[in-house]
Amino acid sequence: MITFGILTISDRSSRGERDDLSGPVLSNAVHDAGWEVDRTGIVADDIESIKSTLIEWSGSGIDVILTTGGTGFSGRDITPEATLAVIERNAPGIAEAMREESMKITPHGMLSRAVSGIRGTCLIINLPGSPKGAVENFEVVMPVLQHAIDLLRNDPGSEVGH
Repeated sequence: MITFGILTISDRSSRGERDDLSGPVLSNAVHDAGWEVDRTGIVADDIESIKSTLIEWSGSGIDVILTTGGTGFSGRDITPEATLAVIERNAPGIAEAMREESMKITPHGMLSRAVSGIRGTCLIINLPGSPKGAVENFEVVMPVLQHAIDLLRNDPGSEVGH
C-alpha cells in the first residue's frame, strides 16, 4: 500500500476565497488506484510554508507527496524552488515524462516548471494547479510509483523483473 499526502499550494484557497478543486480530484484518483491518502492540506504560495510542510510530511512515513499548484510562470509560483530546497535527490525523469505527455495535449505543457525528488524515503512530485492537469500528470506517473516506492523502501523484491 502506498500512502500519499496531497498539498494544494494556492494563496486564494489558503485564504478561503476559492475552493480547492485539485486536491479532492487527486485524492479521488489516488483512491481509485487502490492507494491511501494519509493527509491533505492547503498552504499559501509562501516558500517557508511550503518547505516546512514538505519537511514535516516527508518525515511522517508518507510515501509520496503530491503538490498541486505553483508550478507556472507567475511571480508567486515558487513550488519548484521550495521543493528543490528540501529534496535530497532529484528525480528528473518524472517531471520530464509529465511535460512530454502534457505537450501532447497542449503546447502550454512546456511552461511547467514542476520538479520531482526524494527526501529520505519520500517521493515528492509537483503537479499543475488545474484539476484536469493535475490528474493528467498523476496518471502519467502512476505506472512507476509502486516500483519507485519499493526501491525507496529497500524492498528485496524491488529488483525482480528488471
